[in-house]
Amino acid sequence: MAQSEGRRWRWRWRGKLEEVVEGEQAVSPRFRPPSCQRFQPLSFGLPESMGKCSLCFAFVVALLAALAGWLGSAPIPEARLFATLIPLANGYLPPPLFGAYARSPVPEVPDDLQPASRPAGEMFIQLPGGTAMPASGLGLCCRPTAYDDESVTRSVLWFLLKGGRHLDTAQMYLNHKAVGRGIALAMARGVPREEIFVTTKIPPRFYAGQAPAAAVAESLEELGLEYVDLLLLHHPYATAGFLGPCANGTAAECRVNAWTILSSFRARGVIKELGVSNFGVKAIEELQSLRLAPVAVNQIQYNPWALDWQQEVVDYCVNNGVGITAWAPFQGTMMQNAQAFTVETLTKIAAAKGKTVPQIMLRWALQKKVCVIPGTGNPSHMSENLAVYEFSLSDEEMALIDTLRTDPKVKNFVAMGFEKTE
Repeated sequence: MAQSEGRRWRWRWRGKLEEVVEGEQAVSPRFRPPSCQRFQPLSFGLPESMGKCSLCFAFVVALLAALAGWLGSAPIPEARLFATLIPLANGYLPPPLFGAYARSPVPEVPDDLQPASRPAGEMFIQLPGGTAMPASGLGLCCRPTAYDDESVTRSVLWFLLKGGRHLDTAQMYLNHKAVGRGIALAMARGVPREEIFVTTKIPPRFYAGQAPAAAVAESLEELGLEYVDLLLLHHPYATAGFLGPCANGTAAECRVNAWTILSSFRARGVIKELGVSNFGVKAIEELQSLRLAPVAVNQIQYNPWALDWQQEVVDYCVNNGVGITAWAPFQGTMMQNAQAFTVETLTKIAAAKGKTVPQIMLRWALQKKVCVIPGTGNPSHMSENLAVYEFSLSDEEMALIDTLRTDPKVKNFVAMGFEKTE
């Protein structure tokens, strides 16, 4: 793993936030939350034990109220929340609050670096509209480098210059403009636009009325593109009231409205293919029954630990001409990834082939006719991920990996964002 060069922070004893400077012993304090012990308690006539931290409580309430107001002022409040929490959880100051990282964790792309050839043996998923979707792409979500503009631009440029061609973004990721800059820089160095497959998504809060049309126009403007290769409905509905709900109508009515409007954009060539994300079989069938644009792709969490009902969704899609993209080919959280990479079945196969466990997991998915979009800002990892076309797994090795679904440990690998709803 390349060492991070971004601005990172860590909480020290007693809530002291310090900047971590790689390669140096010194740390510089920035913020220390107020301590209850520094204030005279406001007892309001209550026993001292009850009023001791009333000022601290008031501070916390005010802070939470301010945070709620700040989040609510965003066009997509849940997106701003993710863009804040994910960097913070990984030791970075969140860009929505503090601006761009002082130093991007993603290495700068050399000025004289020219496009490499596309990977030999590259695989594709054929979509209903005749489009060939590159089977190994770059996910641009859910890590600290996905929310810093310079890091995103460098990641996109690195990936395209290394021969990768599939980019996966979304309105929820708040990085369309940075992705567009990376594409423009790659095109300026000779990467043809027609070779670049761009996927984006619109969230449930934009499924009603004419909001889907506005979302398409905004996405194209931010990306700096005349068309997108694949546009997905990001989720079938608001998740537990967290993802913003559709403004008018039931979730099913909103999906129908969005699909109807987006199908007209597909007919005009502004969207090449239409698809969904985190959808179950019933919701897919509802859209197929409209006889408008076919559902080209269902992007879901998928890996060797897929639960039975998840595998049933995959089987349905594969058997009905709906492509599958795995947004979590290594599992879910970073902790789960670490556990997955130590599974004996995978480590033995990797050792026998002289490959890494992540490469084995990606190749397993590809041979299942599933597209993979691992996310990374590390150029070395991009090269490793694109090298999965260089080898194959035997039928016996595929069968061994398939048995992981029956491992008792499977209960530890939970679904996140793709839950059973039918």
